[in-house]
Amino acid sequence: MPRVVTFHYTLLNPEGRVIDTSSGGEPINYLEGAGQIIDGLDQRLRAVAAGTRIRVAVPAAEAYGLPDPAQVQKVKRALLPVQGELRVGEQFQAGEDRFAPVVTVVAIDGDEVTLDANHPLAGMDLAFEVELVSAREATAEELSHGHPHDADGTGHCQ
Repeated sequence: MPRVVTFHYTLLNPEGRVIDTSSGGEPINYLEGAGQIIDGLDQRLRAVAAGTRIRVAVPAAEAYGLPDPAQVQKVKRALLPVQGELRVGEQFQAGEDRFAPVVTVVAIDGDEVTLDANHPLAGMDLAFEVELVSAREATAEELSHGHPHDADGTGHCQ
């Protein structure tokens, strides 16, 4: 039976540098198997009991995937939704739609800009330091909605 899991994490790159953390903030709350966190982390937390601290290694293919060369494209500078000067390494959302991909500028050649729409962590093996705060069986309503509700599984959707 899928669980609703609450955890704190620190995400590290292969060199051990902190990329992101929930420390000092709210823990993450997710429904197992619902695609709310990366699959490799979801799978590795399935057997972990509440109160456990664990380091979890997630290979790139089970994290943000491997880089897809088709996601790297040249675009005319005039077509980009960004004003002012662009620099290699800058990131921006490729459109006004909130689901538009975030792209990274990888090259600028005159009036052509090469953009990479791969996730910035694509191709990177990741390590998570996790503290599993709580875990409980998901309710039928949470399973049908595909996400956790409040702490005991009743009440309003989060």
